[in-house]
Amino acid sequence: QVQLVESGGGLVQAGGSLRLSCAASGSIFSINAMGWFRQAPGKEREFVSAIRWSDGLTYYADSVKGRFTISRDNAKNTVYLQMNSLKPKDTAIYYCAANRGPVVPSMPQTYDYWGRGTQVTVSS
Repeated sequence: QVQLVESGGGLVQAGGSLRLSCAASGSIFSINAMGWFRQAPGKEREFVSAIRWSDGLTYYADSVKGRFTISRDNAKNTVYLQMNSLKPKDTAIYYCAANRGPVVPSMPQTYDYWGRGTQVTVSS
C-alpha cells in the first residue's frame, strides 16, 4: 500500500504562484509514476501532470504547459507541482496519484493510489 498526502494549496490572486507537495509513504518501491489531477465543481477529474519515478520523464496537459512544472525528490519520496501564472480557471481540488504498473499518464483509471486532495483557489 502507498499513502499520499498533499499540501500547499490555498488562495492566490491571478498571476500568482503556488507549490503543491505530495508526500508518499508505505511501499514506495512499487511506484512507477506519480501524477497530479484536478477537479473543479461540476466537472470531471482532469489530468494535469505526471512524472515517471525512475527517470523523471514528465508529462503535461496542454492547458498547463509552460506554467506548471512537476518534479520529484526521491530522497524525500515527494513530488512537487510548481504552479506559476495561475488563472481563475485553475481553481480546483488538486489530487496526487501514484501508479504501480503500466500507466497512461493522463488516464486516472490507470493509477492505483490517491490522496485526499488540496484546494487551490485563484481569484481574479
